[in-house]
Formats: sequence, structure tokens, C-alpha cells
Amino acid sequence: MDKTADMPSSAPAPQPASLSSAGPTVRCPTCAGPSLFAPANRFRPFCSERCRQIDLGAWANEEFRVPAPMPPEDAPFGDPRTEP
Repeated sequence: MDKTADMPSSAPAPQPASLSSAGPTVRCPTCAGPSLFAPANRFRPFCSERCRQIDLGAWANEEFRVPAPMPPEDAPFGDPRTEP
């Protein structure tokens, strides 16, 4: 029996290729996990295709909206160019 297999390794564990030092690591907007922000990551700024698709679905469902000011209750609706 090989006793070296049971001993903990003092070397740091290798990181996945997607998190290599080829570029800066940013936070994934969907899952908040680490994401490589470099041309090597085709899903950037997302960490995976799954996170990218989740974000696309949120936009398609109009979960992200740009706030617009509400007109006053007594304001006429129509072309804003005709308002004084």
C-alpha cells in the first residue's frame, strides 16, 4: 500500500483553465462566482453559458427595466412635443 496517497499535498490545487492567470477575474453577474474576463472566456462577463442564458431570459421576461418618470395624473397623454 502506498502511504503517499493518503498524505495531504502541500502544493496548491491547480485551478481550472477558465480561471487561469490569462486575464482578470471578475464576479459573474448571475451567480456571483469567479469569471475570467478575457477573450478566452467566450461567455464573459458570465462564468458559463448557463449563467448567460439565465440573464438573457431575465431580459426577455422584462425583469430588467429602465425607470421612466410617471406623468402627473392630470397631464394629457400624447405627443410630448405638443405640451407647453
